[in-house]
Amino acid sequence: MKVATKILLLVLLLSVAVSARRRDPLTEAEADQLREVAMDPYKRLKLLVKFTEARLVAIDQVRVDPKLAKDRGKQIHDLLEDFTALLDEINDNLDQYQGRPLSKDDRKDFKKGLKEVIEADERFDLKLRTLQSATQTDPEARKEYPDFRFVLQDAQEALKSNADVAREYMQDKPEEKKK
Repeated sequence: MKVATKILLLVLLLSVAVSARRRDPLTEAEADQLREVAMDPYKRLKLLVKFTEARLVAIDQVRVDPKLAKDRGKQIHDLLEDFTALLDEINDNLDQYQGRPLSKDDRKDFKKGLKEVIEADERFDLKLRTLQSATQTDPEARKEYPDFRFVLQDAQEALKSNADVAREYMQDKPEEKKK
């Protein structure tokens, strides 16, 4: 009897550990593309913005396609989680590139990447506000809203943080940051 209890406990612990793992917000192809440009701040930021925007486009597609109506709230939830994880990755990259010495050309490329991040954040904000608004005006979205309400709030907060960091780094000079 003790052996059966131990086996059951082990199975339960393993199932909890497996379910606790977060899925990767990137596809294998996206991860490969990022690895290829790991040392180029501009290209890396540009790809991250592209992948992040793709999650919002996917949300729009899920919302309008009647074939995807089943579990729509859950799908939007997962896409918003991926969106937020990618925003966090953008923030991590901004911190990494801001904190290390860059050549003049790399610094220029980084500033160009910052500009793209700031512009993308404005588009992202509009999309998130549109989704939020739809939960008040569209009966289907209102019904699905409990499935993604909290991750939408997380996404909005992460976006605000991302925009604030990008704007701050855009204004900082590397010499000032070191002091």
